[in-house]
Amino acid sequence: MSCCHEAYVLTEDRESVFSVDVSSISFGQGVLRELGSHARALGMTRVALFTDKTLRALPYVTQALASLAEAGVDVALYDDVHIEPTDASFLHAAQFAQRGSFDGYVSLGGGSVIDTCKAANLYATYPADFLAYVNAPIGEGRAIPGPLAPHIACPTTCGTGSECTGIAICDVLSLSVKTGIASKRLRPTLALIDPSTTQTLPKMVVAASGFDVLSHALESYTAKPFTRRAAPANPQLRPMSQGANPWSDLGCEAALKLLGRYLVRAVHDASDTEARHQLMYAATLAGIAFGNAGVHVPHGMAYSVAGLCQDFRCEGYPQEEAMVPHGVSVIVNAPSVFRFTAATSPARHLYGAECLGAEVRGATTADAAEILSKQIISLMRATGIPNGIGALGYTASDIPQLCKGAWAQQRLLLNAPCELRESDLSQLYRDAIRYW
Repeated sequence: MSCCHEAYVLTEDRESVFSVDVSSISFGQGVLRELGSHARALGMTRVALFTDKTLRALPYVTQALASLAEAGVDVALYDDVHIEPTDASFLHAAQFAQRGSFDGYVSLGGGSVIDTCKAANLYATYPADFLAYVNAPIGEGRAIPGPLAPHIACPTTCGTGSECTGIAICDVLSLSVKTGIASKRLRPTLALIDPSTTQTLPKMVVAASGFDVLSHALESYTAKPFTRRAAPANPQLRPMSQGANPWSDLGCEAALKLLGRYLVRAVHDASDTEARHQLMYAATLAGIAFGNAGVHVPHGMAYSVAGLCQDFRCEGYPQEEAMVPHGVSVIVNAPSVFRFTAATSPARHLYGAECLGAEVRGATTADAAEILSKQIISLMRATGIPNGIGALGYTASDIPQLCKGAWAQQRLLLNAPCELRESDLSQLYRDAIRYW
């Protein structure tokens, strides 16, 4: 445990319990070949395999299909996943699932694929209007009525951690904002994490994915401590995103140290097997951590940065339409946010910077904000990440609309370590326009 655990001070009428919910995980090179055996063990006989068209042309889908066939599992392939999903693409996938009479689901791809599979499983099992399960205030935030069909998630990018979480994110097109569905019942039954799948990833996909990991870990580590929440009247009402806690801290700290050592190497050298494998492990650790602690302001701001995108296109991603990759939309806000939140827990912010490789000899907690933000900026510059939201096409005139979309993400903003006003978001976006 780190030196920062004094944050967990128990007080009357506040929460004194934290929960640990984790998908079963098998991690290691070649684990994808075990898919069929795991599917049979979970009672799957007819499976929907979700992937995207880019991955369909790579050998991993062939491996998965072969493993399932060898185990005697019937498979129907869905390769129409939309990168950075929308409500429309979620519904299209759900219609496929509703027609298929599946007793199990497999997702093979990045967070877009895994999240789409979660949504398809949900709406096929418990049909409802799309906004019924979507987080309030955008949707109804209705509870998922019961268990879903078993889902085996097989990530191929080293970033989202979706294989470990009960969260599915999409862009609601009519509102030009991203939001999500969050429930423990969405968490995949099993994650098969094969780090060798990262060897074919383009440079900028690794960079965006890696910064998503960084944000997961740093936001979870600096989130509102679980002991500051009101104790629930019923333990079943304890939130999935319960705030920073001793369990999540362990994964966050380990993930940040791996990122500090391997992120730049993994981005610039596809042949650096050690770096890419360690980045995949960092993604797993951070996914487990934020799946229990939750993220906060950088992710909340990211949803409108991505949802309002007009012209930006990122190297390594599909070029047919404008899109800000999720990890990019998050990290462009991070230096601004962590300067703002550092005063709430300066020791944690300073230690986070140290884990990421910053020089902290002689520094005091008063230096935490500047040291951490500068270290994030240094890693952004070293890996080709755009220089703030200005590099994505936004100007000061866009800030009111950005704030509107971010303010709707109350599930995330309420997990911040300090109270946030809409005017604070305005200043955070203004400070995020350009960093160097």
